[in-house]
Amino acid sequence: MRRLEGKSMIVTGAAQGIGEGIVRRLADEGASVVVADLNGTKAEEVASSLRAEGRQAIAVAVDVAEREQVQTMIAAAVTSFGKLDVMFNNAGFNKPVGFLDADEHNFNSIMRVNGLAVFIGIQEAAKQMITQGHGGKIINTASIAGRQGYPEFAPYCASKAAVISLTQAGARELGKHNITVNCFAPGVVRTPLWVGLEQDMIAKGVIKQMGEFMESFSAGILLGRVSDPSDLTGMTTFLASPDSDYMTGQCLVCDGGMVLI
Repeated sequence: MRRLEGKSMIVTGAAQGIGEGIVRRLADEGASVVVADLNGTKAEEVASSLRAEGRQAIAVAVDVAEREQVQTMIAAAVTSFGKLDVMFNNAGFNKPVGFLDADEHNFNSIMRVNGLAVFIGIQEAAKQMITQGHGGKIINTASIAGRQGYPEFAPYCASKAAVISLTQAGARELGKHNITVNCFAPGVVRTPLWVGLEQDMIAKGVIKQMGEFMESFSAGILLGRVSDPSDLTGMTTFLASPDSDYMTGQCLVCDGGMVLI
């Protein structure tokens, strides 16, 4: 029997990047998965490919910062798979702007998705799990940027620090319901988000060519390379599995030794 057989799980931001890596590994381990993303077409492509491999998967288009849409997403999981066991609040984005140039729109748009949406996701998943009465797991995507501030994207750093704090607050509140709340903090990961970040920095004249910022930013990684989503999925599967049942309120860093805290 595979490790996650019989479990129902949602992963937001699952149409690409880290989220896609997470949801594919969960499905490989036997979980029934909801591939949730703002881009419903791409989410369906991932879900269809999983079903073609014999996995149980559905796609849901969702704006994770809209509570009613999150409730609909959770209802879809319960309708399709009978329950919700694990919720990954993974969706997020970044829009780099220099520290002195960042404005309220930049700050609020990032915090809406990376902070508020995680809070809503924790709340709504917890309500469903409490109704079910057998506990559950909530896992949030933080970042090393939540541990150290970087002037190129200060609002993103603030939003990921919020994820860590919300994880701890949720763990304190929900432990009495046998619901664990943890997060993980990737470092530099080769994903479409990072590609977009470098494209923005080229447009602003901060760097001259693709890969320049990633190379300089990741120069201190002790293992000598940036990561791929597959470097993270062993850890995320552990957090979703019974092996982590006695862990809550924690932030696991997986960054190749870039930030030592």
